[in-house]
Amino acid sequence: MESPATNNFLTLCKVMTLQAGAEEASETLTKKSLHALFDLTGRTAIVTGGTRGIGLAIAEGLVECGANVVVASRKADACTAAAEKLQALGGGRAVGVPTHLGDLDAIDRLVDATVAEFGGIDMVVNNAANALSLPLGEFTAEAWSKSFSVNLQGPVFLIQSALPHLRKSEHASVLNVVSAGAFIYSPAVSMYSAAKAAMVSFTRSMAAEFASQGIRVNALAPGSVDTDMVRGNPPEFIEVMKESALLKRIADAAEMVPPALLLLCDAGSFITGQTIIADGGMVAR
Repeated sequence: MESPATNNFLTLCKVMTLQAGAEEASETLTKKSLHALFDLTGRTAIVTGGTRGIGLAIAEGLVECGANVVVASRKADACTAAAEKLQALGGGRAVGVPTHLGDLDAIDRLVDATVAEFGGIDMVVNNAANALSLPLGEFTAEAWSKSFSVNLQGPVFLIQSALPHLRKSEHASVLNVVSAGAFIYSPAVSMYSAAKAAMVSFTRSMAAEFASQGIRVNALAPGSVDTDMVRGNPPEFIEVMKESALLKRIADAAEMVPPALLLLCDAGSFITGQTIIADGGMVAR
């Protein structure tokens, strides 16, 4: 008489055999459907901080997948240049809307302009950031306000302003770009890290409260990435950044695009309330 363990093992083998046959039979279908999981044709995204660095890289990925993209940043000329670059990719359409995330009226105008241009909103990428660097004990009220208005208040109120339009979308998804610094100590950027940690918490809360409305909300936490923000540090500090990651390097902005697309596209349709840490192993260390 076979033991329960043997029976379970034999059952598992049968299941694996059946699955292998099914996978072989559906291999062609899988290859054909893979592209559809990342197809964003006809959908519209707002990307804040979308004129350079991680934001521009994500915007490029969205356009390449067929999405219409509205890039927002404070400088009008940067918005125009980014939109022209995105438009030249030949995927979805792109426009730029100058927006200061610390200005709540400007946030509403961004949402209105997006809907006027494309008819709705399917995705919001909160990427704009203000990485003010001040040591604990030397904060000023002005610095505090600048940091939290852009890093926390702006993203939350942008989602709130876009919410009526996200509710109408059949593929609504929000991506909050936070930071690996939300999970570890980072010298002199405690205000920035605290705001990003708060966005991680808001991400979970929004995912829970908006799930019944068909809206997914996730976060992406990059580590050190080769952007203007990182390049502005002294060379010796950049070396420290490299050494702090298990992979012993900083990332290219393009390396943030695959996880961002996973969370925004139908490929991540069953993912919500999560934070993907793309930091080369910095937090794990």
